[in-house]
Amino acid sequence: MQTLTAKERLAIPPQKMPELPPEVRSKTMSEVAIGYSAEEAKKEAIRCLNCKKPGCIDGCPVRIDIPKFITYIAEGDFQSAIDTIKETSLLPAVCGRVCPQEKQCQKKCVRPVEIGRLERFVADWERESGTVKIPEVKPETGKKVAVIGSGPAGLVVAADVRREGHSVTIFEAFHKLGGVMRYGIPEFRLPNSIVDKEIETLKKMGVEFKTNFVVGRTRKISDLLKKDGFDVAFIGTGAGLPLFMGIPGEELNGVFSANEFLTRANLMRAYEKDFADTPLWEGKEVAVLGGGNVAMDAARVSLRLGAKVRIIYRRTAAEMPARAEEIHHAMEEGVEFCYLQNPSEILGDEKGFVRALRIERYKLGEPDEKGRPRPVKLEGESFELPVDTVLVAIGNSSNPLISQGTPELKVNKRGNIELLNPETNATYMEGVFAGGDIVLGAATVILAMGEGRRAARGILLYLNKQPN
Repeated sequence: MQTLTAKERLAIPPQKMPELPPEVRSKTMSEVAIGYSAEEAKKEAIRCLNCKKPGCIDGCPVRIDIPKFITYIAEGDFQSAIDTIKETSLLPAVCGRVCPQEKQCQKKCVRPVEIGRLERFVADWERESGTVKIPEVKPETGKKVAVIGSGPAGLVVAADVRREGHSVTIFEAFHKLGGVMRYGIPEFRLPNSIVDKEIETLKKMGVEFKTNFVVGRTRKISDLLKKDGFDVAFIGTGAGLPLFMGIPGEELNGVFSANEFLTRANLMRAYEKDFADTPLWEGKEVAVLGGGNVAMDAARVSLRLGAKVRIIYRRTAAEMPARAEEIHHAMEEGVEFCYLQNPSEILGDEKGFVRALRIERYKLGEPDEKGRPRPVKLEGESFELPVDTVLVAIGNSSNPLISQGTPELKVNKRGNIELLNPETNATYMEGVFAGGDIVLGAATVILAMGEGRRAARGILLYLNKQPN
């Protein structure tokens, strides 16, 4: 690697990620970001200053040795770079695409370097070059672990526990694997083929998968432990129960949760009209309620299906919780953003279909308990907005199916499982651990992975204390 001074490194501008043009990508489900070339990746990696006290590691929920893997990229040793990442992260191709690095590792980088894009580059390089390594698995111990949910938390638990020689079975309610990575994130942000490749590694490690298996209905957790011979169960079912606004008209035809809409589009591929049997509502004038990543995804999918799309948000762009990159992409593609507005009623026609929204205008007031300016309604400034479809994306809570059938578990008022020991992710039920969105509420892939890593350590400690 060419030796550069800190001044020379500082003079190198950030490498822009190549993307499909907005007028092209707004009409296709193809991935928006094309990815770095090898030269672009090395040039971006050289920008890293190799700080003596790297804050980027502290900003990473699974504590990847970021300066180390970036140094390898700068040297052109891509295999060592991906090997370094995989010491602590099972899903680099996923995290490199969808994790909010700007709020985590990159937020604590003094430059900042495009850490996520570099992570994606080496993960894609490994997959495309056919050099994916299967982690070593220790001799079989005879102990069995049930993992409920095949999302990021469950996959991390499965990998870490399987490495130690324990038998692992993942139970998934849907017919396809990947959890929120598959049903919640559109193809243009995270192709399903990427998720499939990551799961394939687990299968080669000997992890067993059972789909169409709804724990809480098909089988209770107590049955898995007492009747089916599992020593431990991990709950990683996510937070997939959508919240609604509770305003008049939410029962009308044409009102959907963004979760349902995205599940039909992503998991069932209903946008492939010539091949899919699953129907997908084809709105022409779509209003998306909310300002998070789910709202952006729902809006951008609707746009690709030919609709005119508006995002209705009661604060301003500065308070929007979605990733800045996703907001930027949505704007480029033609989504209209309506700030300081919120619906008070969904209006229907004589046949029970959506015809309009009653919109209230707002201004920003004093900060709320989270420090964000509180929206204050402006009296007498409401108006009707003609729409035929409303997608509600204001958040999620936890599905109560497992907790209702498992009284030994403790849950909070939002239905999230409470932990007996947050350091091991042990629940109040003996032999049962939990992590990810079912504990945190709706969060990010990398935070769920961090939960999974902590739970795996707790499970391994627990199993080591159990007799053979």
